[in-house]
Amino acid sequence: MTYLRPIPVADAARPTDALTLAGGWCHFSHVEVLERGRAPVVLPVTEVSPSLLSPLIAPRADFAGLALDRPRIMGILNVTPDSFSDGGLFLRPEAAMMQARAMAAQADILDVGGESTRPGAAEVSEAEEIARTAPVIAAMRAAGIARPVSIDTRKAAVAQAALAAGAGIVNDVTALQFDPAMAQVVADAGAPVILMHSIATPQTMQDDPRYDDVLLDVYDALAARVAQAEVAGIDRDRIAIDPGIGFGKTLAHNLALLARLSLFHSLGLPVLLGASRKRFIGTLSGEEDAAKRLPGSLAVALAGVAQGIQMIRVHDVADTRAACTLWQAATKGTPQ
Repeated sequence: MTYLRPIPVADAARPTDALTLAGGWCHFSHVEVLERGRAPVVLPVTEVSPSLLSPLIAPRADFAGLALDRPRIMGILNVTPDSFSDGGLFLRPEAAMMQARAMAAQADILDVGGESTRPGAAEVSEAEEIARTAPVIAAMRAAGIARPVSIDTRKAAVAQAALAAGAGIVNDVTALQFDPAMAQVVADAGAPVILMHSIATPQTMQDDPRYDDVLLDVYDALAARVAQAEVAGIDRDRIAIDPGIGFGKTLAHNLALLARLSLFHSLGLPVLLGASRKRFIGTLSGEEDAAKRLPGSLAVALAGVAQGIQMIRVHDVADTRAACTLWQAATKGTPQ
């Protein structure tokens, strides 16, 4: 199988033969041709069949009502006692609401999670996860917070309760594989869904993860999950994908994915990058305290934006918003 990775450019000067990447802010005039067991080859787009380029240039459909012609920021709201960088901070309803209001001022999406999926985390019961998340989502809606809300869960009952409480997006770190009922819940609700790549469970996913080719293996796995979601009755224009940085990946795996993130545009779907404060950032920056990994998190977020990634999932919403605004202004030479 042949894979095409657009080589994104966001420079103010644009070659006449360049194509707009996914209707967004980057363009490309060359692609990297990837095949298993063969060295990559770079070709100009003029030497590539238009049918193969079509998924790369087609503008992405709005996701949860959001146009994807600029980077969208998803703010993380963990109502858990044990998440890796903010566990316990927002477990109390009052603290969760204060954080939700603060993030809503800058975030495009608020992502509420009631079960930690950090490496080694234990599973939480459905009842407990619902008790942590559904009341917070309902309170957000009652308080007039109108931003799209996603429920970060792998369990169908939790997703159903969150959707009933006012959430509009399901963010499943197992790409609908953990709970056999999840796909039907999403399909019946007509909700947008984010399918993330992961292996095994949080308890075991970092136990010596191995791939033949991490970039192509993750791509193929996501392509298969998208196909299964469509079979389950989920419209393709309601699906986004996430390569799952840090979920069943070593440092080398994470960096290989980040270096060629733009490959995932070939699936013709919005792409989300979730790398905020993760362990590999601490390893590379020498920062053991996850809450102090803002500089590295911003660097990785901007690297994703430079590859045309449409959604960035972060803890530090205001800082990421400012960084994206300045990056775009400096790149284009004009305020965005």
